[in-house]
Amino acid sequence: MIEPSDRLARALAALQGHYPRSIELSLDRISDLLEALGRPQDRLPPVIHVAGTNGKGSTCAFLRAMAEAAGLRVHVYSSPHLVRFNERVRLAGELISDAAFADALERTGAALGEGQITHFEATTAAALLAFSETPADLLVLEVGLGGRYDATNVIDTSDVAVISPVDFDHKQFLGDDLAGIAGEKAGIIRSGSPVVSARQSPVVAEVIAARARDLGARLHVLGEDDLERVETPLALQGSHQLANAALAAKALEVWGDRRITPLAIREGSRRAAWPARMQKLADGAVTAMGRGAEVWLDGGHNPHAARAVAALLAGRPGACVLVAAMMASKDAEGFFAAFAGLAPRVFTIPNAEGHEGRPPDELAEAARRVGLEARPCRTLGEAMEAAAGLSPARILICGSLYLAGDVLAMNGELPD
Repeated sequence: MIEPSDRLARALAALQGHYPRSIELSLDRISDLLEALGRPQDRLPPVIHVAGTNGKGSTCAFLRAMAEAAGLRVHVYSSPHLVRFNERVRLAGELISDAAFADALERTGAALGEGQITHFEATTAAALLAFSETPADLLVLEVGLGGRYDATNVIDTSDVAVISPVDFDHKQFLGDDLAGIAGEKAGIIRSGSPVVSARQSPVVAEVIAARARDLGARLHVLGEDDLERVETPLALQGSHQLANAALAAKALEVWGDRRITPLAIREGSRRAAWPARMQKLADGAVTAMGRGAEVWLDGGHNPHAARAVAALLAGRPGACVLVAAMMASKDAEGFFAAFAGLAPRVFTIPNAEGHEGRPPDELAEAARRVGLEARPCRTLGEAMEAAAGLSPARILICGSLYLAGDVLAMNGELPD
């Protein structure tokens, strides 16, 4: 992790004392804050709002790359960051500077006064303020968690709502009922505005369709012909990325800006970058630990994401070893079960410092319960040494975006 400038660090720290005493499912706090800031959400460029469980970050990356290939200036709001907090806010194509972010956060804090706010709500308000004051042609707005009560859903309208594949995740907040989770994601659909959905399970598809019908929102579901229109190879690894690229292309088609041409779609598909999503690491301190093995990094942390990664690995020759950390709230057994057919050895480690992770011994036991041989380790270095000792073709570091951020920083690969 790269520490922000002193001014930005102070601005972020100043918001910590305003955290609400209890969690409430409401947009009231951020709505009140934005009123005090002069309603910057009313002065945004066209918005493509993206929710979902898996693939929404990659879909946003394709949206940005395709639009920029057409010559558009694109704002992007995403979370979490990996190495630098600034990664959450991209202004007209460039990561927001420490000075500009600090200014937006300081103004947000002044407008808040003595009020209460969550960290994500305050950051979202500051981002919307910065977006409203920087000219751009498009804002790609990624939901943080859920949809209906996510801070990004404070916008009154969107030009297109996009819903990537919906599955189980964040059960402590969204529950374990798939229809209910789908309802939360579908909360970003706006009356009369189009919605573009990935292929979904039947229960999820019905919830999204019902919500669209109720609001008079035209629903576009990704079809086989949409997949066939996206040319390969893609910039991002894995067959699942074809669907993400097609979802982005479909959303831009539905938006209808004439500058988005087939050439821009093709070029954007080949340029998109989204770190820690089946990223093959370059030469650096971490790859050196692999002693000749390919070292890959993926921050996916739920069973759906794991199945996509396992499918990619299954098509590559040679053995793979997993080095894994995971948040305590995640479905570790479901994650490791996706790899059972590959039978990789697993080395588990603590999660990144400051993030509540499942202890390595518990994580290793979860892997053993689905039939994998697993060993807990104290550090990334210890796990990498043990993994390299098996002389695998590749080592996959996985299970946590927070771990992924530490790995990228350690290997000298900073997202830009």
